[in-house]
Amino acid sequence: MTPAARVSAAIAVLDRVLSGSPAEQALTNWGRASRFAGSGDRNAVRDLVYDALRCRRSYAALGGAQSGRGLMLGALRAAGTDPATLFTGIGHAPVPLSAGEEGRPPEGAEALDLPDWLLPQLTQSLGADLAATAQALRQRAPVFLRVNLRRGSLAQGIAALQAESIVAEPHALADTALMVTQGARKIQTSQAYLSGLVELQDAASQAVVSALPLRDGMRVLDHCAGGGGKALAMAARAQLSLFAHDADPGRMRDLPVRAARAGVRLTRTDDPESLAPFDLILADAPCSGSGSWRRDPQGKWALTAERLAQIGAVQDSILDRLAPLVAPAGVLAYATCSLLRVENEDRVNAFLSRHPGWQIAGLQRFTPLSGGDGFFLAQLRQAPA
Repeated sequence: MTPAARVSAAIAVLDRVLSGSPAEQALTNWGRASRFAGSGDRNAVRDLVYDALRCRRSYAALGGAQSGRGLMLGALRAAGTDPATLFTGIGHAPVPLSAGEEGRPPEGAEALDLPDWLLPQLTQSLGADLAATAQALRQRAPVFLRVNLRRGSLAQGIAALQAESIVAEPHALADTALMVTQGARKIQTSQAYLSGLVELQDAASQAVVSALPLRDGMRVLDHCAGGGGKALAMAARAQLSLFAHDADPGRMRDLPVRAARAGVRLTRTDDPESLAPFDLILADAPCSGSGSWRRDPQGKWALTAERLAQIGAVQDSILDRLAPLVAPAGVLAYATCSLLRVENEDRVNAFLSRHPGWQIAGLQRFTPLSGGDGFFLAQLRQAPA
């Protein structure tokens, strides 16, 4: 495919996404209908689509329309490329520009690619880091790996990947983290991955786990386990009696296979109350996902004030449910991949007001400015009697 044909394909996919289709589904459907497109073409179109979704507001302003065509016009202008060089109408190229497609410079929240309604909350949450964080969210996220300490060391992970032409280097956020700088698309077919030596996991997510006071013999519950990435990371750090729960058990369907590959053991449970007490409970609670909008840009535009309020109520209910399940000297670790105080410090303070016997034992916040996704972690303990 020519560069112009790739732009045409991205326009078609973006129009489907803007009409309500999930981006991955729209890309998959386009790929199945476009057998002529090689892997390089599919990857290029995917990159164009996700870059446009991350910068949807600013590109729409530059392109003159909230449409696939408008977003791609804006993308070219943002990159300093004259759209007329690709919008020629020749072959599979988009049709030439017409009057009214000049666009304009984006302003305010539009220039930051943020929703207007959310800008005050993000300003309150991020302060002087707002602009830099918004800019980071407009970029592609790095690819990170976690070296599984059950299978080998950081140096062994780097060497095994290098043998398969995948270049990775240590990252400061966590002692198990590697940032991939070359060959990222080979990871899931590499022997290092298939043997369980490395696992895909964001560096800040790894930092959350490394901050937990894990030690051999502990009974640990990963309450909002999802796919189980943090559960596997915890199991690699200590010999634990480890349990995983999720409100939607289907999210954990691949966890047994992943655990076997990683060489760790855990138990899925639908009834954590029956297994209490636990020495440590990790609640990586459902949230806005604002810290990971680089990976899920559609989530940025789908979030509403009403939905955010609903999420806060769910977060409160999870903390209230888990407090009685923690052993007297245990830790309740509350985490989100959110940048918003309303989901983080505000939820912790609300919990403490409802449960006066508890106190904060530790609090950490990560933003994309440190390299990984945005994350928040509060470790809570019951106050000594």
